[in-house]
Amino acid sequence: MQSLNDHLVVLPDSPDGARVHRRLGDTAPRSVAHASGRPWLAGSWSPEDLVVSEAGPVRVAVHGLSPVGQDRLDALTRTVRELSDLDALARSLPGNTHVIASAHGWVRFQGTVTGTRAVYTALVDGVPIAADRADVLAGLTGAEPDEDLIAASVTYGMLFAPLGERSWWRGVRQVAPDSCLLLPTAGPARDVRWWQPPEPDLPLDPGAAGVRERLREAVALRRPDGRLSADLSGGMDSTSLCFLAAEHHPDLLTFCWTGGSAINDDPVYAAHAARLLPGAQHLSVPDTDAPPVFSPPYWAVDTEAPRAATRGMNAIRYGIRHLVDHGATRHLAGHGADELFTGGAAYLRTLFRHRPVTAWRQLSAHRALNSWPLLPSLAGLLRGGDLGTWWRQCADDLARTAPPSRGPALGWGERLPATPWATGDAVRTTQRVFHEVAGRIVPLARDRGQHEALTALRSAGPVLRLVCREYTASGLPLELPYLDDRVVEAVLAVRPHERYSPWQFKPVLATAMRGLVPGTILDRTTKGDCEEPVDRALQEHVPDLLDLFEDSRLAHLGLIDPDRLRTTLITPPRTEDVWSAQLEATIGAELWLREIAARPGAFAARPGAPAASTERTLSGTGRPGRAPHPEENP
Repeated sequence: MQSLNDHLVVLPDSPDGARVHRRLGDTAPRSVAHASGRPWLAGSWSPEDLVVSEAGPVRVAVHGLSPVGQDRLDALTRTVRELSDLDALARSLPGNTHVIASAHGWVRFQGTVTGTRAVYTALVDGVPIAADRADVLAGLTGAEPDEDLIAASVTYGMLFAPLGERSWWRGVRQVAPDSCLLLPTAGPARDVRWWQPPEPDLPLDPGAAGVRERLREAVALRRPDGRLSADLSGGMDSTSLCFLAAEHHPDLLTFCWTGGSAINDDPVYAAHAARLLPGAQHLSVPDTDAPPVFSPPYWAVDTEAPRAATRGMNAIRYGIRHLVDHGATRHLAGHGADELFTGGAAYLRTLFRHRPVTAWRQLSAHRALNSWPLLPSLAGLLRGGDLGTWWRQCADDLARTAPPSRGPALGWGERLPATPWATGDAVRTTQRVFHEVAGRIVPLARDRGQHEALTALRSAGPVLRLVCREYTASGLPLELPYLDDRVVEAVLAVRPHERYSPWQFKPVLATAMRGLVPGTILDRTTKGDCEEPVDRALQEHVPDLLDLFEDSRLAHLGLIDPDRLRTTLITPPRTEDVWSAQLEATIGAELWLREIAARPGAFAARPGAPAASTERTLSGTGRPGRAPHPEENP
């Protein structure tokens, strides 16, 4: 993953594109030309992160982590006659990359299907250009933060797809992860959907065999110049990566936090797995040695977007220092596996139409596991309601003072009330934004389970993209093999009712890793609990959080009520409270606004407004509902 200073700007093959390139100046020390000789790619990147091939008028570049070498990319590029041929080329590449092409006066730019690598576009002096970072384009255009999106984040917490895929800068637009951006020599840019999820029709065993092959390939291509490290929490996700990595790196350095709540048995399973990796060095760190979650200092290092997962970054930085001190130069983590291998029971809605007996049997199992009443379960299975209606219901629920009753999870997702400290203006803005989404949204797949999986993955991708950049900024690039496109496709090809079986935990991953990972890990029926120390740390650091919001930029924008935030934080939490993820999103938005304000001149005032107004405004005195938390061992 790229560092905070790395960026890639993509320019059209035109005199106007060359003029924009001259504006970049010293911020773009590297460049690559179109066949015409005009600038095509510009920015700052490590030489090993970009491979470029030429075949007559065609140029193809792969940016990011990929095993493709010059010879192979040259061979692939020779097969490209027109831009649509890039579909097959992109599908043949493992890893986590941007793919960029220049051919016959057109430019094509695409990222990953989960959004871990994104594509943004904006008009600079009337010229459509693109970049892999929104804040780079914001700096070129003088864009301002999107206060509507900030309001929605404060009001609702984690913004899941498609809202979470929206740029946080006005005038800068993010391209959907399943689409590519086309830049012509003249005229507007346009999006073209190039990727469709596979039909989920593979039975478990052959599907899991494909997952094992793709995951083994994804781990093998992570070849650091120095030492590879990996999380080893004792859970299935991270442990599987460790055993795959040990095939190529027997001197693997593993990392495990010990501690947690009194019922956390993760360290027991991690120790068992470690004994079966005799060539590896195992680093165990008591979680009591690290800064507690929600503890100061509070700071952000990225201006692209607010962090949705903020509570444990100081502990993460502490762990990174330990790994770097022990020689680690690249780190593997299992983030994204929960979104990939687990899901709710929404798939039963589609399954019921085709295999009603199987759907009924699995619904009965879900009812037994979750204590769902019979009649609401049947109603959830049979009830209609499209995705737009669900978003409108989310908007209506923001006016509630308590969350909707938790019935069977057979709909489009969990709905939440507004955060207690969101102002009326913030709530009304969020309702308007949700209604705008409802008016144009369509499901991401025909199968309801497939839609749920894609929504979770595309909600986690933007969150984890920022986490990866913070790792790199701390000196240890973070790799997430579960979110590689080819791995995602292999998992999504498995039938949802076998992928999300109520009788087994993560059956696809467990079947794929059988014979490689110890059965005690794959057959584990418990999950480590870290919430007790989190709740305790939150209460201990309430005074620090109140200090953080003492002179809040969010309050100056009219989006939070500091008194209600104070009351909420000092009131002992109740079991039914659901605002912890929303608190993290609020912290992330506050820190982001402060980081922007600390960079004078980087972002200009909105068009038509005096520059002082921006300074006064900003500097003044998944699964839906929960962000993935990187400090939790997967």
